[in-house]
Amino acid sequence: MISMLENLLSESEARKLDALLEGANHIIVTCHVSPDGDAMGAILAFSHYCWRKGKDAVPMVPNIFPDFLKWMPGAERVRIYERHETESDAVIAAADLIVCLDFNAPDRLLGMKKPVTESTARKIMIDHHLDPSDFCEWRVSRQDMSSTCELLYRILVQMDGLEPLTYEEAVCLYTGMMTDTGCFSYNSSRSEIYYIVGQLLTKGIDKDKIYRNVFYSYSPDRFRLLGYLLYVKLDVFPEFRASLMTLTREEQRRFSHKKGDTEGFVNIPLQINKARLSVFLREDTERNCIRVSLRSVDDFPCNRMATEFFNGGGHLNAAGGELSCPMDEAIALVKKALRQYAPLLKGEA
Repeated sequence: MISMLENLLSESEARKLDALLEGANHIIVTCHVSPDGDAMGAILAFSHYCWRKGKDAVPMVPNIFPDFLKWMPGAERVRIYERHETESDAVIAAADLIVCLDFNAPDRLLGMKKPVTESTARKIMIDHHLDPSDFCEWRVSRQDMSSTCELLYRILVQMDGLEPLTYEEAVCLYTGMMTDTGCFSYNSSRSEIYYIVGQLLTKGIDKDKIYRNVFYSYSPDRFRLLGYLLYVKLDVFPEFRASLMTLTREEQRRFSHKKGDTEGFVNIPLQINKARLSVFLREDTERNCIRVSLRSVDDFPCNRMATEFFNGGGHLNAAGGELSCPMDEAIALVKKALRQYAPLLKGEA
């Protein structure tokens, strides 16, 4: 079957990537802090690719990843940097290639930033976020891709063809594509995406089971927390076609919050009639900051708002950032952002 996908890499880019991988013996495959489905899908898919090539590859994440992703093939081999910093520093120092997936700047590595940036290993970046920094010698950054896993699929198939792609790689790639598009509900209207899904299905993956593994594995406490947020903590601003939910550390303790329990919560208020923007503020339990998540529909630019107000960025309909201030100040800032973006939220601009 002839692929409908054009090659993403030029011949020279493909040759250089092949040379970098061929010349590496000890590879670190890493992603951004607080890994999501796309990040974990990408690092595990690329690790499986390296393992089938006979390479010594170590998937390493800055901090813990959600329980609902621990079923993924190879997840048991992931090294969590913050739990074993000294040993992980030695592994990074011994690497001759570091593969950076689903992030655009070393700041997104937190504690791993210093050992990675100081490493003499050659570095590769494969990402789909805006404004990539220049810290890798080989880089592909495509903001038009739905996910890093979509981008990675296209690179791996260009390099080797579809035939060698394994079941494990396909599972991981599909998981990343599914989660980073809200189960293909946003940033996913290009026909190429569904062509890729069709090709992944030829590897025997069960997309329905993958969906259940990710979304049907929550605790009763998670549902109680969701009910509490929707009933008690949801503020709706009909004049701005927007909503806001907040979650403090104390509230997280009350509902026995675990990493990943709030995944997807920010999307729910977009189901309100005529809603264009949903904002979620959560006090981080690991660092003294507030995590900001933004989701929108149609052409409202979450990424612009995140950059201007919340020290962040992202995509048109899905972005985030963080604030170093008390919750009441963060709420005031959100309201200021809503007022400033009122014309766009109302569809008047």
